[in-house]
Amino acid sequence: MQLDKIVNYHKALSDPTRIKILILLAGGELNGQVLADKLYVTPATITHHTAKLREASLINERREKNTVYFSLNHYFIKNTATATADLIYKDTNTTGGLEQMNIQQQRLKESVSKNFFTSEGKLKHLPAQLKKKLIVLQQLVSALEPNHPYTEKEINEFIKQYHDDYATIRREFIMHQYMIRDRENYTVNPQEMWPKWETLS
Repeated sequence: MQLDKIVNYHKALSDPTRIKILILLAGGELNGQVLADKLYVTPATITHHTAKLREASLINERREKNTVYFSLNHYFIKNTATATADLIYKDTNTTGGLEQMNIQQQRLKESVSKNFFTSEGKLKHLPAQLKKKLIVLQQLVSALEPNHPYTEKEINEFIKQYHDDYATIRREFIMHQYMIRDRENYTVNPQEMWPKWETLS
């Protein structure tokens, strides 16, 4: 993960009100008025702090008529915390343990690929287990060109090479932040924004 993203992450966490907002959102999606009521602050204060959290990719938001709802970006929060520790300890003498971990992760990827893809490369079905599902989604999205805007039709045609249920897989790409949708275009997110299946149990 890029250093500036890690720095922005920790800057966003440097305010007590923003920490409290994240703690409240850990219990589920809430709108701005509810957050303001619970924290005894004005809606304008919530707007200010949620903007900072959104800019740092710590939260997601959705609009329903005139109400904006906020939720945690779970993957980014956990992945950035892990990336921070990795950055700090990257030069320590843990090579042997990391090598063993990498071997185990590679074996898991190979096992998932063997079990969920046919010999022709078709996807049999999405795994139910989140960790294995993320491995499959990552394998699929890795075949797309970074920084290239795709139309929805192009994404659908790409997915249909692997599985007929293109609508579900397209949603999974967006939900797990492998891709971002901007109006009618779909673009692959930078890999540092992808969920880290390696950190899941």
